[in-house]
Amino acid sequence: MTLPNDRKYSPSHEWVKVQGDVYLVGITDNAQEQLGDLVYVGDVKVGAVLAAGDTAGVVESVKAASDLIAPVDCEVVEFNEVLESQPELLNEAPMDTWIYKIRAKNPGDVDELLDGEGYLALVDAG
Repeated sequence: MTLPNDRKYSPSHEWVKVQGDVYLVGITDNAQEQLGDLVYVGDVKVGAVLAAGDTAGVVESVKAASDLIAPVDCEVVEFNEVLESQPELLNEAPMDTWIYKIRAKNPGDVDELLDGEGYLALVDAG
């Protein structure tokens, strides 16, 4: 498996991709595969100020629920509302479907996240 090099990855299985002065955040293909068919994406609060590791929202599948974890200290600036009615988009194209957008408190923190190779090593290590 290869991962796009145009983004960074968190140990909690989110990807982060720069888009202008904000970052898109989604879940990795590995995460959606582990969760199974997604039935709900939400509880993302626009305007919330989060520390790295805080819960930013939730994804639920027919098998389990999982918290979305803030990858860096940030403010949530937008939620992808399409996912409220079409959570399955994350199963169909997880690497192309963002869940929420953030403004990083310190953009340099994003650079400290894993690259594709580092994330794959983490997944392979189990």
